[in-house]
Amino acid sequence: MEDAGAERRRAGGKRRPRLEDVAARVGVSTASVSLVLRGVPGPSERTRQRVLKAAADLGYQVDRTASLLASRRTRMLGVMVDVHSPFHADLVEHLHSAAEEVGYDLVLSTQTRTRDERTAIETLLAFRSEALILLGPTAPVDTLAALDGKAPVVVVGRRIEDGELDVVRTADDDGVGKIVDRLVVLGHSEITYVDGGKGVIATDRRRGYRTAMRRHGLDAHISVLRGDNTEAAGERAARHLLDSGQLPTAVVAFNDQSAIGVLAALARAGVSVPGEVSVAGYDDDRLSRLSCFDLTTVSQGAEEQARYAVAAAVERLDQGRTEPREVVLAPHLVVRRTIAKPR
Repeated sequence: MEDAGAERRRAGGKRRPRLEDVAARVGVSTASVSLVLRGVPGPSERTRQRVLKAAADLGYQVDRTASLLASRRTRMLGVMVDVHSPFHADLVEHLHSAAEEVGYDLVLSTQTRTRDERTAIETLLAFRSEALILLGPTAPVDTLAALDGKAPVVVVGRRIEDGELDVVRTADDDGVGKIVDRLVVLGHSEITYVDGGKGVIATDRRRGYRTAMRRHGLDAHISVLRGDNTEAAGERAARHLLDSGQLPTAVVAFNDQSAIGVLAALARAGVSVPGEVSVAGYDDDRLSRLSCFDLTTVSQGAEEQARYAVAAAVERLDQGRTEPREVVLAPHLVVRRTIAKPR
């Protein structure tokens, strides 16, 4: 009776190279081959090179699915992302690169106008994500803490008070303060802020605006308009200013999307930027860099945040770290075309 290999050969088929074939070619154990291919220390450099050459010559490819099933691990990091946020898109791109470098992959679950945060997170857990990287979550701290009991949680972009969670963020209040500082140096005093609505991130940025205005002795000029994180909110705020007949010399918006809405409304009204009104945003997302906007903004360091977030997750999963850690990055002001000295 023919074995399966003989039958395949008779039928003209070609058997896929196995770990045993690489080991036989080099003359080492399959365990040594496995260590080399997984990048685990142990085998000598000479053995490593011989194994890698044999694997390449034979066309051997690691069966990732089988190895993960054997280890009962998925090596998947779940990422919750707001599908409408250009900044989140930048973060995801860098998260992919950082995860691949350490042998992990991502599962993405989107938060939309009709799909809430809870549903997005439940999907990540259903796909057996080993750790969760949540971009700008709004859930209460106790909810996030309970979630951390199911899988390690890394919160990106949001300050967490009294929570036993890993956090990677920028100092949002300081970032907005840097914008106000630059505008004041240019000679502005009538500086209006378009708010970001509810939540910790919005609170921190609003506080940064108020604190900076007071620091410069501009308490009487503090003006906060209702808004959120959308272009539509920026447009509404700008129309309100236009209708009032009292335009400030500068507008600072909660994020770049809101700032772009401000730019659009001012352009339709024939108000020149930065000639009549300077405008600044926050995030330094890919839209802000387009030549048609060339928006002054604050960079949160998307690549750096992504690397710290992945590192935090891997430290929890592979290195046994249990103590929570907060990484606070310094924001960086990016000056472009949309601000200038007031007339």
